Amino acid sequence: MKYSQVQPNTLCSKLSSIYPKLSITMQHAFNDVVNIGPLCSERFIDSSNVPEISQYDIELAGCSNLSGDYIVGRVTPPNHTLFYSINGTGRFRTHAGEFSLSQGQLVLLPAKQSFEVAIACEQWDIIWLNLADTIRWKALLKESAQVVNHAALEGLHYAMELLYIEKRSENRQSAMHIVMHYLEQIVKAQTSDYSNTVKAKARQDSRLITLFSDVNKQLQFDWNMQTLSERAHYSATHLHRLCLSVFGRSPMQQVIHLRMLRARNLLTSTQWPVSYIANYVGYTSVFTFSKRFKKSVGVSPSQYRITKTD
Repeated sequence: MKYSQVQPNTLCSKLSSIYPKLSITMQHAFNDVVNIGPLCSERFIDSSNVPEISQYDIELAGCSNLSGDYIVGRVTPPNHTLFYSINGTGRFRTHAGEFSLSQGQLVLLPAKQSFEVAIACEQWDIIWLNLADTIRWKALLKESAQVVNHAALEGLHYAMELLYIEKRSENRQSAMHIVMHYLEQIVKAQTSDYSNTVKAKARQDSRLITLFSDVNKQLQFDWNMQTLSERAHYSATHLHRLCLSVFGRSPMQQVIHLRMLRARNLLTSTQWPVSYIANYVGYTSVFTFSKRFKKSVGVSPSQYRITKTD
């Protein structure tokens, strides 16, 4: 995860030092406002439907699909607020200035610092959490907002969706463990004793996870080393080295691995013809697909289907 601190607007900083009263006026330009239009859909997680969150000092959270009107403003909020952009873009205003939050980015808004957030595109999908200003989350108490690039919080998103729909307490506890794992990693990255080496590795791992998450969503695409390298913003050599370190496979071997996993699942869970499955996972030739499948799994696709569905 790569953290960047939102820098104050230079002109505003100069004016504030010359005219202290102007600084106070600018800070108080924020308002407590909630303008959420009818096209927005939000799934709230609070102590009434997920009582487990209270013991972890999580006050409120949600998964939101936003469209149309959406503006939320807070004046010196008592809690820390986290926004993660799953898809689309939002616009934030803080005492340090304005900035956008796009897909894959996380922003940490410290307690007691006013902010305003608005949708900046046609559709914005996000998750967000309000964390109490307690010892547990003290590392989030910074001078200004922190933006994290390549945050790779898809797992946190899915765990929050599960928390919202799950009625059984024991199942919610499992989801809470996942939520806390991600939040603790975020907090750990904020502490001063978190080494630069660990930070660099976390950034690299998250970029790889994001890359192959995208691959897994588009297995039918004609992936090659050039496309993978460009998508990950790494040289082919560096990407190859990282994949061997993290997955024990080369980048293209990892693509094949994901394709075979999907093919095995489709062979046992659907009645689709083998030729259709081959196309679905990125092979225009059923012969090439069958040859690759047998090399990876040990049997042909048809034999695999028979043995697994008997």
